[in-house]
Amino acid sequence: MCGRLNIIDDPFSQIVSEQLGLAFSTKPNSDLRPTDVIDCVVASPNGELFQIPLRWGIKPSWSKKVIINAQSESVHQKPTFRDAFSYHRAVIPCSGWYEWSDKGQGNKVKYLFSEITEKPLYMAGIGYPETQEVVSLTTSPSRRYEEYHHRMPMLLGIDEAKIWLTDNKEAAVTLLNDCVDRVPWISKLVS
Repeated sequence: MCGRLNIIDDPFSQIVSEQLGLAFSTKPNSDLRPTDVIDCVVASPNGELFQIPLRWGIKPSWSKKVIINAQSESVHQKPTFRDAFSYHRAVIPCSGWYEWSDKGQGNKVKYLFSEITEKPLYMAGIGYPETQEVVSLTTSPSRRYEEYHHRMPMLLGIDEAKIWLTDNKEAAVTLLNDCVDRVPWISKLVS
């Protein structure tokens, strides 16, 4: 499901800048947690991409907990997320994410999931500009990931990230079902 993120530095910011075509610069943080501020990428109404710091998670008045994830399958339909999906999609660049899993053994172990080449990953998100918050999207797990959790982040390729940010709602809905099992994974035991 992704409850923690990892951002390493050099050359992370440079690669994000080159791949998405904007000036992106972030501080390394190997353990970003819900309610921390994350540097995200969003699009202006004219389609120009820019970086914005957003707090990870929202706290609707009806909820007792902070909501950090939304299910990609229904994000465009649920009242809590519908407007943000239509008008304020975001991309969350990261080096990887953590998952705790006992894999049926009883003791949970922390795993880091990252791209084999250590290039940035782009998670789909939806932003709330009025409160400066972001929610990451999750999807059904890939075959390799399902032994760790029943949900995984919705990951976008470079071209998909640009479509997610700048194209219309219908194009974004199409991506909701097309972004499973696209990134090669490596998992590492983290102490």
